[in-house]
Amino acid sequence: MTGETLRSPVVLTGRQWRDRAAAHRDRVRAWTGPHRDRRRRGEPHPVWDFLFTYYSHRPAALERWDPGPDVLVEDGPEFLDRPGYVTDGPGARFDPAAAPERLRSTAAFVHRLLTATRSRAPRLGCFGLHEWAMVYRTDDPRHDVGLRLGAAGTDAVVESLRIGCSHFDAYRFFTPAAAPRNTLGPTRETQVDLEQPGCLHATMDLYKWAYKLAPATPSELVADCFALAADVRELDMRASPYDLAGHGFPPVRIETAEGRAEYVRAQSAFAERAAPLRERLIGLTERLTG
Repeated sequence: MTGETLRSPVVLTGRQWRDRAAAHRDRVRAWTGPHRDRRRRGEPHPVWDFLFTYYSHRPAALERWDPGPDVLVEDGPEFLDRPGYVTDGPGARFDPAAAPERLRSTAAFVHRLLTATRSRAPRLGCFGLHEWAMVYRTDDPRHDVGLRLGAAGTDAVVESLRIGCSHFDAYRFFTPAAAPRNTLGPTRETQVDLEQPGCLHATMDLYKWAYKLAPATPSELVADCFALAADVRELDMRASPYDLAGHGFPPVRIETAEGRAEYVRAQSAFAERAAPLRERLIGLTERLTG
C-alpha cells in the first residue's frame, strides 16, 4: 500500500460491490447489447455506431465496473490486476498515488481542457451545421443515407447560414470547400482555447474523458456520460442533412427558423445537463493530479 491517506473511505463488501457492478452492467447493456446484435448481423447504424467507433471504448470495457478513488472493495482480488489498485487491509482500492504516469498526464490535460470549457459561456448559434459542412459539395458523404434536401439543397443551406464550429474533431471532417466558410480555425493546439460548453461534440466528449481516465473513474460516472452522449448524438443526427426518418429519427429542420429555435432549446438543455458531469470529472482530475 502507498502512503496516501484515504478520504473518508467507503467500504463495500463483496456482495455490495458485485450488486453495483451488476446494476452498471445491466444499465449499459441497453446500448452494448443492440450494438453487438447489429455487428453480428453486419448491419451498420448511421446514428449509434458512432458511439462505439469514433469513441474507442469497447463494449466489454464499458460494461466493466470500477468504484473510483476512496472506495475499498472487499473480496475483489481481480481489481489488483488493474493499474492504480493497491491492497488495503482486507480489500483493494484505487490509489491515485499509484496511478501510472500516463493516466496522471491524461488527467492533467483533461483538467486544463474542462476547466477552460467551464469558464466560458455556452455559444448556441451553430445549429449543427458541422454535419452539413461534412457533405458540402462532395459526392462522397460520410454515411450511406440519402440527404433530405438533396445535394443542391444541402449546399444551399450551408451557403445561407454562418458556420461557427469551435470543435476541432468536427471541423477536421469538413470538406475542402466547407472549411474556409467556418468563422473559426480550430486546431488540436487551440483546443483548450476554443472549447465551449454549448458545443454538442464537446458535451459528447465528456464520455471520452471519462473512459480515458479509467480505471480511476467511477463506472456510474462513465455511464452517465455515455447516456448523455447518446442523447446528444440523436439530436446531432436529427439536425443533420441526412434523411433518417426510416431509422426512426424525425428531422430537426435547421434550414427553417422553427427548426433552428428547436435546436437551440435542446442544445441549451444539454449544456445544463453536462455541467455537473463536467464538475465531477474535474474533481476526479484534481484527485489524480493533486
